[in-house]
Amino acid sequence: MPEALDRQLIAVKPITVPTTGRSLDLQVKVTAPAEGQDLPVIVFSHGNAWSMDGYEPLVDRWAGAGFVVVQPTHLDSRRNRIGFDDPRFSDIWRVRIADLHAALDHLGVVLDQVPGLPPRVDASRVAVVGHSWGGQSAGALLGARVLDADGTPGEDFTHPAVKAGALIATTGTGDTLTPFALEHLPFMRPGYSTMTTPALIVTGGKDRSAMSTRGPDWFTDAFHLSPAPKRMLTITDGEHTLGGVAGEAVRETSDENPARVALVADAVAAYLLDALSGDTTAWRDLQERAAASSGAFSIDSK
Repeated sequence: MPEALDRQLIAVKPITVPTTGRSLDLQVKVTAPAEGQDLPVIVFSHGNAWSMDGYEPLVDRWAGAGFVVVQPTHLDSRRNRIGFDDPRFSDIWRVRIADLHAALDHLGVVLDQVPGLPPRVDASRVAVVGHSWGGQSAGALLGARVLDADGTPGEDFTHPAVKAGALIATTGTGDTLTPFALEHLPFMRPGYSTMTTPALIVTGGKDRSAMSTRGPDWFTDAFHLSPAPKRMLTITDGEHTLGGVAGEAVRETSDENPARVALVADAVAAYLLDALSGDTTAWRDLQERAAASSGAFSIDSK
């Protein structure tokens, strides 16, 4: 999707979103193409400790491909200094989901803060995307539910505006959590049998989490355990940040690779253009690249 790099972008931050019962204001950043009509929307949920100021390598490429990207800063952002011992931490997973709902429920208010943007947006074509913890947050709006200790699905957090999604390096089921995860992150027990909304799952073949005793296959659960239609992109040498999706030269990146980041961004854009608009051109091109990649990455569908 090289043409994405040629488009001029606009970005506006911070935009405060109306919420109730949140201990801090919910702020978002909007990134969009400077020109173009009928633009679809991505609401993006960041990974643990990040903020609306991260993930530019993904966000800029999506905006360059014709999407309006809305990025909330969740309570677990390191700028808010809410640690495991903070009484608010146990409910942050719920607040994260509420943040995404608020951004969607007040999408018109958000877009109004960007001069000239509202009439260029197609608010009927909306997707949610998330990385790592953000993937679990976004997955809740697609239909995934947090299971209790007995495996009973919890509350339904789906949102009617969301037509498709993409989950990047996202938590698997909770039956193999490490003692640390069981103590501090008991909500990390997603159930995918109810995740009926179409989605792309992006995984790394070398992604090993300290939160699970399983290997990289843990991150494929969202694909294998959810109902069709789903697609999965597996990047053979990808680790948890898949080349550095959160930004350039950040400390969490263990496999710095700008080309890998571009692949993730382009795959998500191609999938959503297909799922939201019926434009299969970029996705067909990606499939051809996968077939010619000598195993560097692969695509599965169901």
